[in-house]
Amino acid sequence: MTCHLDALCFDADDPAAVARFWAAILGRESSDGAAGEVELLPGQDVGFRLRFLPVTTPRVAPNRLHLHLTSQSPEDQRATVARALELEARHIDVGQQPEEGHVVLADPGDNEFCVLGPGNRFLAECGFLAEVTCDGSRAVGRFWSEALGWPLVWDQDEETSIRASGGSTNISWGGPPVSPKVGRNRQHLDVVPDGGDQQAAVDWLLSLGATRLDAPLGAAPHRRGSVVLADPDGNELCVLAP
Repeated sequence: MTCHLDALCFDADDPAAVARFWAAILGRESSDGAAGEVELLPGQDVGFRLRFLPVTTPRVAPNRLHLHLTSQSPEDQRATVARALELEARHIDVGQQPEEGHVVLADPGDNEFCVLGPGNRFLAECGFLAEVTCDGSRAVGRFWSEALGWPLVWDQDEETSIRASGGSTNISWGGPPVSPKVGRNRQHLDVVPDGGDQQAAVDWLLSLGATRLDAPLGAAPHRRGSVVLADPDGNELCVLAP
C-alpha cells in the first residue's frame, strides 16, 4: 500500500500573498480553496500541490524544511534572485558562507528558500524546484520512502533523499543532529490513500512508525474528515479523505 502526496502545506498570515509569490516564481496556476486557503496546482515538473493555509499564530522555531531552486548558469541564478527580490523576497543570513555558492532568501511569508548555483551534480536530474530539504533523521526518510512509494535516490551517512519515479523534485533529510521540535510545524504534508481506504492507510502508516495525534493542527485549518498523524520525527501530516 502507498499514499499519494497531495500537497506540501505552508501556514501563512497572508496565504494569497505567499501563493502569488510562488506562482510567479514557479510559473504555476493558483486556485482558491475552502476557508481562505490558496493552492498552486501541480505542474509538469512537480506532481504535488503547494497549499497555503491561513493562520494567525506566530512561528516559534525555525522551519524544519525549505525549498531549493536550481540554476543553469551564474546569470540564471542572478536573474532568479533578482526576480524573487522584485516579488518582495528578502536576503537572510543563516550562517551560509560565500564559497558555498547559494543565495538564501525568505519569501513574503518568511519561509526560507535557496537559489542554488549552477553545476549541482546531486540535483542534475531534477527540475527548477529541485528539492524539498528537511531537518530529519534517516528513519524519517525511510518512512516517507515507504509511505509514498518513492525510491531512495540517496541513503548514505544518515542522509536520505527520495524522488518519485519519473519525478523531478527530491525530498531530502539531512541526518543528525536533528533540531528539537518546538510546537507545531508551520509546514506539513497532505497525503491521500491510494485505493481510497483512509482507515487502512492510517493503520498502515502507524505500522511504519507514525503516531496518532489527538489534537488537530492547532490553529491551522485541516480538511473535513482528515486524520492527523506524526511521522517518526514528530512532524505532523494529514491523511485526507479520498
